[in-house]
Amino acid sequence: MGATHGGPERRASAGGVSRPAASATNEVVLVVDFGAQYAQLIARRVREAHVYSEIVSRTTPVAEMLARRPKAIILSGGPASVHVDGAPSIDPSLYSAGVPVLGICYGAQLLAQQLGGEVRRTGGGEYGRTELSVVSPSPLFADLAVEQEVWMSHADCIVTPPSGFTAIATSAGAPVAAFEDRDRALYGVQFHPEVAHTPQGQEILKAFLHDVAGCRPTWTNVSIIEESIDEIRARVGSERVICGLSGGVDSAVAAALVHKAVGDQLTCVFVDTGLLRKGEAEQVEETFRRQFNIDLVHVKAADRFLAALNDVIDPERKRKIIGETFIRVFEEVARDLGDARFLVQGTLYPDIVESGGSDNAVIKSHHNVGGLPDDMDFELVEPLRHLFKDEVRAVGEELGLPEEIVWRQPFPGPGLGVRIIGTITPERVEILQRADEIVVEEIKRAGLYRKIWQSFAVLPVVRTVGVMGDDRTYAYPIVIRAVTSDDAMTADWARLPYDVLERIASRIINEVPGVNRVAYDVTSKPPGTIEWE
Repeated sequence: MGATHGGPERRASAGGVSRPAASATNEVVLVVDFGAQYAQLIARRVREAHVYSEIVSRTTPVAEMLARRPKAIILSGGPASVHVDGAPSIDPSLYSAGVPVLGICYGAQLLAQQLGGEVRRTGGGEYGRTELSVVSPSPLFADLAVEQEVWMSHADCIVTPPSGFTAIATSAGAPVAAFEDRDRALYGVQFHPEVAHTPQGQEILKAFLHDVAGCRPTWTNVSIIEESIDEIRARVGSERVICGLSGGVDSAVAAALVHKAVGDQLTCVFVDTGLLRKGEAEQVEETFRRQFNIDLVHVKAADRFLAALNDVIDPERKRKIIGETFIRVFEEVARDLGDARFLVQGTLYPDIVESGGSDNAVIKSHHNVGGLPDDMDFELVEPLRHLFKDEVRAVGEELGLPEEIVWRQPFPGPGLGVRIIGTITPERVEILQRADEIVVEEIKRAGLYRKIWQSFAVLPVVRTVGVMGDDRTYAYPIVIRAVTSDDAMTADWARLPYDVLERIASRIINEVPGVNRVAYDVTSKPPGTIEWE
């Protein structure tokens, strides 16, 4: 299971960004979010340069940002124009605070406009791969080619930099594609260095972080583990702790971290909701109880979950019901153990973002974040709350967890409850379990499992007409979903080979009773999400 919130007095902050203990000893770079989904990607790229980063809302007062003593501040892109009424802004006192600033896309335009430069509506713009020409030496482009490819996505453009600034790069649609005031350590780039489509983008970010801002590369897997353990011990003391263990990488790494910190004070709780993948309960028992000798309580609660979900169609209600039922089960186990006070969960940063954390709209309530009851009895321990999935995997490897756990594809906490689109019944769960098992088997057989972020089956509760053995059928369709991604914030549909799709479809139709049609979902995120609900 992923994360949870407690009651109002115990809950970790869901709005803005709460600071983990790790930032107390690591230098911090703040990424100011102007509404772009790329803000999370910028934060990841900073961390890949081994510098700790956090995302803050644009509404955070500058004094509050500066109180954090950041080594640098990055202004993200965003969908707005600096010319519209109510355009996102920031207190311009930031620019005279002595902290290095890098504006990206909208952030660069805002920086230019606020300091007296000219940002013009062109009526055109640049979108996609663009040739950039470096026209003046700069620390940002040191040792990089004068002509390079970058990724642009803008309508407005900067035509005149502010007084005291120098234009350091240009492109066909952006007269000032990058600019700097080296004395004040203020920089702006019209393109997106954080995306993979800017091949030298990470080098540009490293140059800003290390050479301009003087950040030290201290954010490492070892430092994450050491500081998490210190924080857990300080928080928990000698109290009893339980951990919601699903068998997935997030809860496994969270459990390993807490076990390393408090040892036998930890009891893991595996709840069989009846919405798991085929054979998952047996696999969890084998892995955690027998191989790792972890104190594990196995609660068989399928009837309870399915009864609570009876006739429920709305996906938000499903998530909230599942989240609350999990908590009630954990509370019962805690009482049996002598009223355990703390609950460990494997919440990740994207869970917080999609559930409305920071300055974001609620995309969907994760059962472990927005779907939890306010009256629950636990205080939460969420050691992965500020980590992205790739960071969690790296920490898991550092902790010595086996490859089959560390590199397991993500599985939603609500399980198949959000992959059955409509009401949930035991028959539909069994159909989806069997279809999903075939998908995973064939993806592994093709050697694609580690190359794909997620691959699974979806069961829409509709019937379609088919012909099997010369007879008319009226059965369910199965939709196959497979995506590639770095962090689940954005994703692209996987271009599976036709022969793999053919084997999956043929096996499902022939081996899974009640199915007569298979489709493949070719929607990216955005506009879709990875899961259907």
